Amino acid sequence: MGDGSGAPINAIDGFSEPLDRLRAALDASCVVGTWDWDIVGGTMMYDAGAARLLTGDASLADTRIGSLQAIAAVHPDDHPWLLDHVQQAVQAGGLVLAEYRVVARDGAVRWLLNRGRAFQDPFGRPVRASGIIIDITELREDGERPVVGSEATPLDSLSRAADLAIALKRTLDDDASAEIHAAVDRLLMCLGRAIARESGLH
Repeated sequence: MGDGSGAPINAIDGFSEPLDRLRAALDASCVVGTWDWDIVGGTMMYDAGAARLLTGDASLADTRIGSLQAIAAVHPDDHPWLLDHVQQAVQAGGLVLAEYRVVARDGAVRWLLNRGRAFQDPFGRPVRASGIIIDITELREDGERPVVGSEATPLDSLSRAADLAIALKRTLDDDASAEIHAAVDRLLMCLGRAIARESGLH
């Protein structure tokens, strides 16, 4: 896609802008990542943003990894309660919402908001969960750690939109254009910010 000048066209706003600049802007503003958990198989799959934040290694994106590797970058103090919270949430089904810290390779600590949904089979057994993570470090003003949302609450419009956007991102393959991938990432970023605001973090 181009305008005859050789510059790529940004599918989000129609203006010419290198996609790497758009990606840098997205990363700097919110760092949205997606995750998909095969509960039965015991494996997790991240996109590049989630892999970088949660494992410390973006090269693990789009690869099935085990549970310990999947949370390698989670702050040691947050490991026990986070694992317990997630297990309870997936057993209950429905919304999975938590805030926790990750530690980057350079030692920097970031706060993440994890928002997802657990799905059960007809017998009520958890089979999979998927969701998004949002870097909310800049929105944090204190050291409190609210953990909410393991109950099977009705989906509001933002939650439904986030679920659809996550499904859309998973549907895209490598043949989809970079502009389409960037547009979906932008949508997830906007939804993530809106969800963070709804959670009282703005």
